[in-house]
Amino acid sequence: MHPEHVHPVAITAAVITVSSSRTPETDESGQAIRNLLTEAGLEVTYYALVPDRIEHIRTALVLAMDHANCIILTGGTGLTPDDCTIEAIRPFIEKEIEGFGEIFRLKSFQEIGTSAILSRALAGISHGKAIFSLPGSVAAVTLGTRELILPEIRHILSHAAPDQR
Repeated sequence: MHPEHVHPVAITAAVITVSSSRTPETDESGQAIRNLLTEAGLEVTYYALVPDRIEHIRTALVLAMDHANCIILTGGTGLTPDDCTIEAIRPFIEKEIEGFGEIFRLKSFQEIGTSAILSRALAGISHGKAIFSLPGSVAAVTLGTRELILPEIRHILSHAAPDQR
């Protein structure tokens, strides 16, 4: 990373867990993301747990975008008929960050083998804010948050935020 490409930017974070079976008390993946963000010194200003329903995911995403510029969703990225997180958020993405999903799957492949091809991780920019969607396991959110999002979020927002250009 070139230091001249990174500008001071205040980062606030939001976490949305997509699950029809978890409760706030059993949402280990959402808690793992919040812990990693907090440990990195980022304020988590919004949290929601929503069912695998496109309209619920989109409502939570819009609310999260009102409170944060780094939004991380977990869950609902698989291939079952109920999994619809990617379909819910894709229309909001103005610029996709293709490398996020590619590198996430590469790192996942190193951990879990060829079943990594089932991981529909996605990232992109919407109105100068970064949106990341990760699978629902604790291992997946830890990998994505610790190894991809946290090292690059300031760089991403330096480029994406309208007032930073």
